[in-house]
Amino acid sequence: MSYNIKSVNTAHDNKRFHDLPRLIYKEDPNWIPNLKQDVEYVFDKKKNKYFSHGTCKRWVLENEKKIVIGRIAAFINEKKAYTFNQPTGGMGFFECINNRDASNILFDTAKDWLSKKGMEAADGPINFGENNKFWGLIIDNFTFPTYQGQNYNPSYYVDLFEGYGFKVYYNQIINYRKVKEPISEKFVKKAKAIIANSNYRIETIKKNDLSKYAEDFRVVYNEAWGTHENFKKMSYDLAQSLFKKMKLIIDEDLICFVYFKNSPVAFCLGIPDINPIIKKIKGNLNLIGKVKFLFLKKFTKLSRVNGIAIGVHPQHQKKGIEGAIFIDLAERIQSRRKYEDVVVTWVGDFNPKMQYIFESIGFYPIAKMATYRLLFDPNAKFERSPIIE
Repeated sequence: MSYNIKSVNTAHDNKRFHDLPRLIYKEDPNWIPNLKQDVEYVFDKKKNKYFSHGTCKRWVLENEKKIVIGRIAAFINEKKAYTFNQPTGGMGFFECINNRDASNILFDTAKDWLSKKGMEAADGPINFGENNKFWGLIIDNFTFPTYQGQNYNPSYYVDLFEGYGFKVYYNQIINYRKVKEPISEKFVKKAKAIIANSNYRIETIKKNDLSKYAEDFRVVYNEAWGTHENFKKMSYDLAQSLFKKMKLIIDEDLICFVYFKNSPVAFCLGIPDINPIIKKIKGNLNLIGKVKFLFLKKFTKLSRVNGIAIGVHPQHQKKGIEGAIFIDLAERIQSRRKYEDVVVTWVGDFNPKMQYIFESIGFYPIAKMATYRLLFDPNAKFERSPIIE
């Protein structure tokens, strides 16, 4: 069988890049498309600010009948690439039929492009942007419903990646719990002490003041995680952009902040799981899609919450704030008969402290993803992501 790899340079090839997942997953009832506009944003030089300090390239792979059977993107984030032992780029948006020859051509093409630009390794599948979307490969539990922005893949992708030489750089644990399940007594005791302490207060956000909460989020985020290589400090503009993008689906009951003497020290970000609606509009939020989305949102019961993140300022950790947040959240949504399940989108195994916290307040691992790393020199020393101490 002959193949032809093509750069995505035309509107026609761009359309074929977007259309391929429908071929791959046409018989898969578990697949829900990511929003076309979210994917397109990644490759728009006018919108994606990563192009100000990086570059990327896309390809599609045709068979002898000129049918696209594979795709891949490669990119370099220059702010991050040189912070590793080997200069490291990225590969992502990989889709391919179950054919090793085809997948190897895609990996070879991306690897050669990165190598010519000075890279010695590549992480994948990752995003040319923030790691809250399009990041990681499912390696365990392929039937658990995905959240919007989560990569989805058939199980054979694991073999294609590992067979090519990718090794697990870190695992991404997806945690789950029922809203009504109890929190451990240990955390309840600490949480009640926080709630009773007049120096602390928990405040849900208001949509008419998103700019203020975006800045509070950025402050806590940077203090909590900004020093680790997998969580680079967040800029003011990025925080504002993230909250602006969420506005359409924000439920004020699901996002709260903890303040200590009026200074932000913790946050909990959750959003309704909109994938049941996204499936109905076939992953396209164009003008017609937006009208359909707003209509369906009124009449669709969304029973799951996707927890984007919980962050606590280091000076206020180990005091029970996480439990206080979740008790407050549970009481709020239970009293209003909202939601039944909560999913923590992912916690890296490089952050065992955060995983411990989630398990202590009643979450348990339900699925696992992995971020892989490929060293271009097979004799080079491979090291997993360092643990956050």
